[in-house]
Amino acid sequence: MAEIAAIILAAGKSSRFRGDDPNAKTKAVALLDGAPMVRHVAQAAIDAGLKPLMLVTGFNAAEVSAAAQGLAGLQIVHNPDFETGLASSLRAGIAALPAGVAGAIVLLADMPRVSSETISLLVETSNANPDAAAVVPVHAGQWGNPILLGAKLFADVALLKGDSGARKLLGNRADVALMECGDEAVGIDVDTRDDLLKLGRLRE
Repeated sequence: MAEIAAIILAAGKSSRFRGDDPNAKTKAVALLDGAPMVRHVAQAAIDAGLKPLMLVTGFNAAEVSAAAQGLAGLQIVHNPDFETGLASSLRAGIAALPAGVAGAIVLLADMPRVSSETISLLVETSNANPDAAAVVPVHAGQWGNPILLGAKLFADVALLKGDSGARKLLGNRADVALMECGDEAVGIDVDTRDDLLKLGRLRE
């Protein structure tokens, strides 16, 4: 069976999280339970058996890369165009994938509570729906993240621009598998320091 890759998006400037402090670090490296958020996300992908794993960096790339150092199989993909928006990071991640992968799960570095079990369930749902172009988790009636993109969508991702993410490709498609999910973490991201405080104690 072809592999499902992971693309972890951690390139953004985190403007809301950093506030008015120009020297503040990107939120991807903010600590939650003693570890950087991006490391929580990457470890969940590893535990779910995804490979290869691509970490897309941009703003404060060196610190983000260092935060994930030592994780088995993780590859760093730097996006020099990160300031143009989310689409450029998604394109960079997809372009770096080796030929032959069946799809990729797009994980966000600011969603550190998504579990490996939920990620594995996305893969299982994709395997059970081989004609689906994508699998989207749904919690309490709302679409969440991460999303599994089938390889048939990779060419369309290459055309995305600005702050458009993968969801822009899915709205009008009939071949999207919706996965009912009891994991509320698929709808919880960290935009501000207050958001992080709600997940755990913020440490500098």
